[in-house]
Amino acid sequence: MSRPVFLRPAALLAALALTGITLPGTALAQSRPLNVEIDQSTRVQLSGPAGSVIVGNPLIADVTVVDANTLFITGKGYGVTEIVAVDTIGRTVFQNQVVVSAGSGTGRVRVWRGGTATEMACAASCSPSVRTTPVP
Repeated sequence: MSRPVFLRPAALLAALALTGITLPGTALAQSRPLNVEIDQSTRVQLSGPAGSVIVGNPLIADVTVVDANTLFITGKGYGVTEIVAVDTIGRTVFQNQVVVSAGSGTGRVRVWRGGTATEMACAASCSPSVRTTPVP
């Protein structure tokens, strides 16, 4: 008679991932960070309906909930944060690291005056944007 084998929850999830089996309602974190340019948005389609959305650092990124399955993530400040969406009973439907950067930088200039940087939006001429960044 063989003895039953008990796996810790982390070992069980790892074993299931290797076999391609998933438990209902479980979602693993995305493997690659989501890159968003400053002052730009990107659409995220969720794997299931979200009941709550948590932003690790709202100074870096913001989330607009369009409907229970669709989010728009907007880059607000340079840096890295995490966004997690859970369903109504707390199961994770989305979890990912978000990296907010300047991107291509086209049409942007940063002007330094002492310890303060002012972002400028440039086309035919340059005008200050709403973002002013003090030096840490």
